[in-house]
Amino acid sequence: MKLLYTVILSIVFVSCVDKNNDKTTVTIEDSEAQLNYHEPYRNQFHFSPAQKWMNDPNGLVYHNGVYHLFYQYYPDDIVWGPMHWGHAVSKDLVRWEHKPIALFPDKHGLIFSGSAVVDSENTSGFGTKENPPLVAIFTYHLMAGEKAGRTDFQTQGIAYSLDNGDTWTKYEGNPVIGNDGIKDFRDPKVFWHAETEQWVMALVAGDHVKLYHSKDLKNWQLASEFGRTPGAHGGVWECPDLFPLKVTGEDEEKWVMLVSINPGAPNGGSGTQYFVGDFDGTTFTPTQAHDWIDYGRDNYAGVTYNNTPNGERVFIGWMSNWQYARDTPTEVWRSSMTLPRGLSLHKESEGYILKNYPVASIKSLRSESSNSPEVSNDGQLSFEDNELQQSDITFEANLSQALTVRYQNKVGEDVSIVFDPLQKEITFDRKNSGETKFSEEFASSIQKQSYIPKNELVEIRILMDASSIEVYVDKGRNVFTNQLFPSEPYNELKIQGEASSTIENFTSHNLTSIWNHHE
Repeated sequence: MKLLYTVILSIVFVSCVDKNNDKTTVTIEDSEAQLNYHEPYRNQFHFSPAQKWMNDPNGLVYHNGVYHLFYQYYPDDIVWGPMHWGHAVSKDLVRWEHKPIALFPDKHGLIFSGSAVVDSENTSGFGTKENPPLVAIFTYHLMAGEKAGRTDFQTQGIAYSLDNGDTWTKYEGNPVIGNDGIKDFRDPKVFWHAETEQWVMALVAGDHVKLYHSKDLKNWQLASEFGRTPGAHGGVWECPDLFPLKVTGEDEEKWVMLVSINPGAPNGGSGTQYFVGDFDGTTFTPTQAHDWIDYGRDNYAGVTYNNTPNGERVFIGWMSNWQYARDTPTEVWRSSMTLPRGLSLHKESEGYILKNYPVASIKSLRSESSNSPEVSNDGQLSFEDNELQQSDITFEANLSQALTVRYQNKVGEDVSIVFDPLQKEITFDRKNSGETKFSEEFASSIQKQSYIPKNELVEIRILMDASSIEVYVDKGRNVFTNQLFPSEPYNELKIQGEASSTIENFTSHNLTSIWNHHE
C-alpha cells in the first residue's frame, strides 16, 4: 500500500513593515487552511513545515506553557533561499501548531540561525517584569556583501516579543554585534548565567567558538574563545550550544558544549560533536576528547531549549545532511526535524557520555501494541506489520553476541543494523533502502560507530516514520538517525541472532499522526 496523499494549502502570509522600527506583523487570510500531510514520504510524527524548505531549528524556548520551535525557512521554494524564521508551538513537544512567519529579512540581511530567551528581569528594557519579553538573537546575512566578496556580511541582531512570540519587533539599534572580517560568524546561542548575573552568548567564528558577555542583550563584550585546537575541524563550525548537566547518579555537574560541523562528521557530511568540561562564566575548558551526539547521517544543527519547566535539557536537530539536503525526493516540502530528545550525562570508565533519548510524551502517540512471537531455536525473531512505517519498537538483547536487525518491504528493499561484538562496532546500511539515486552521497557507504558490548541485556529502541528511522541503543548511548525513501512501506522486521542469543521484552507500538487529516 503506497502512500498516495495530497495536501491542500491556502495560507497567505501578509507582512507589514513599520520603517521606523522594523516591526513586522503577519496575518493569516485564510483560516480554513487544510493541512493534510499526506504526500509521499511525509513523516507523520516528526515536525515538518506545511510546505517549502526548512533547515536548522532556531530559538528553542519555553514560555507560559508553550514550547516554541522557530526554524530556518524559505517560503517560496523547496530548495534553500532567502532565510526567514518559521514558527510552530506545542504544549507537549509532540503535537505542533503552525504559526505565521516570525522574522523576515530586512535591510541588514537574511535571518540566519539563532536562539531565544525569556528576559525575566527585563534587563533589555523591552518589556516589564510583569510582562517580560521574549528576545530572539539571530545572525543577519547580507547577500549583497557576500556577493561583493566582503568578509563582514554576517552580523548579530535581536528582536523582541511581548505577546509570547505571536508578533516581533526588531531592535532599532541592530546589529548588536558587528563584524571585523570573519566570513563565517553566526548562530548565537544565548543563556543567563546566574552565578555571574549576566547573559552569555556562544557564537561560531569559522573553526572555533567565541563567548560573549552582556548585561542587557544589547551591548556585548568578547570574553573568551574555545576550539581552535580541540575537536573535529574537517569543515566549518556551526550552531554552538553551552549548558550545564547534572551527572546521572552523581553529586556532580559538568558543562556540555555542542558544535555542529559541515563537512567532517564521522560517517560523512554534516554532524554534531560534543565536548564535556567546566565553565566559570567566562571560559569553557574541556576535560576529555570530543565525541558525537549521533552517528547517523541525518542529525545536524541541533540545539537545546531554554527555560524548560523543570530544567530538562531537550534537544532537537534538523534531520538532513548538506551533502544531499537539496535533492531528497519530496515535492511539496523538504526536510523534517528529529524527535525531541532529553539529554543526560553519565560517568563511565572511559569518561562522561552524553545520551540522547526521545522525550516521554512520544509515548502518548501509541495506539496499539503487539507482543513478540517466540524466539526460534536459531535465535531469530520475525515480525510482520503493515504499519511499520509509523512504529515504535523496543526489545532487549545481549549484544555480546552478534545481532542483525533488518526491515524489509514487499519489493525487496531493506535497511539493516548490525551489532558486531568481534569488531566492537554497530553498522547501519541503507544502500538498498529504496530511492537513493537522487544523490551519490546518500547511500555511498555503510555507517559505523564503535560499541564495546556488555555481557548483559541492553535496550534497543527503533522509531520508524514514513521517511526516517531513529535507532537508540542503551537509552541513547549509541544513536543512528537517518532518512529513508522506500518505494513501499516496510512491512516486515527480522531480528537474527546466534543460536544462544537472548532477545526479550519485544513490543511494537503503532504511532498515530500528529497532524489533523481531512480525508
